[in-house]
Amino acid sequence: MNPFEASARINFWVLKEFLLHGVFCVLLLVTGHWLIFLVTVPLAGYHALLYMKRQHLIDVTEVFRNLKFEKKLRFFKLGFYVVFFVLVVFNLAIATFEAVSGMDDDLHIY
Repeated sequence: MNPFEASARINFWVLKEFLLHGVFCVLLLVTGHWLIFLVTVPLAGYHALLYMKRQHLIDVTEVFRNLKFEKKLRFFKLGFYVVFFVLVVFNLAIATFEAVSGMDDDLHIY
């Protein structure tokens, strides 16, 4: 794969990733999931810092020069998002179990 094609494929998803992560942070803040919100804030801050410095897109001329760092960064983000997904699904399963079993005091059906 040539450098232009590689950077174009990566850059296509960068802003979408930043926006989706920001939306999840806002939703966690609004719904009161403080612990998970606090876990996601550092990565959101890093994304905001990259965007403000205009370093969020991969440069075509440096795509292979920074390959090791970018690869480590992408694997860290992948691991972070997998852990985040597991936490959200686990919380969803607990909330569903509590709602079905009648253990949830906040749920009132009239």
